[in-house]
Amino acid sequence: MTRPPLPLLVLILLYSLLAIVAIWRAVDTLSMDLFSLGVIPVLIGIFLKAKWTTVVLKVYIAIQTLGLAALATTAIIAYQITPEDVKVVVNGELIPIPLIAITAILLLGFQLFTAFSKSTKSYLNSEQSIG
Repeated sequence: MTRPPLPLLVLILLYSLLAIVAIWRAVDTLSMDLFSLGVIPVLIGIFLKAKWTTVVLKVYIAIQTLGLAALATTAIIAYQITPEDVKVVVNGELIPIPLIAITAILLLGFQLFTAFSKSTKSYLNSEQSIG
């Protein structure tokens, strides 16, 4: 059995953490968030090395890209209307908007890099593929 390339291993770790948080949140709030729970089919596909995994991964990243674009557009419009109200506070701590934007762009960029890399494609298309 071949080992996944390093970027894919990091992506598996990130997606596993997201899946745990999504499941915990779904149980805690008794409501499903398909934006977060959508990572579960991607993880299953990666572990099974299924042929459909690359399509599901790219669709999931496309949904994230659309969500980030919508959030950024909303933030820009809100900032134009009332700049003093555009802030993110978590546990009483003010988080700078540029830090959030840079982090989101870097995470999205890393996912795109991993999804479209040759090493990921060759790993998912190896002989041991299921499905």
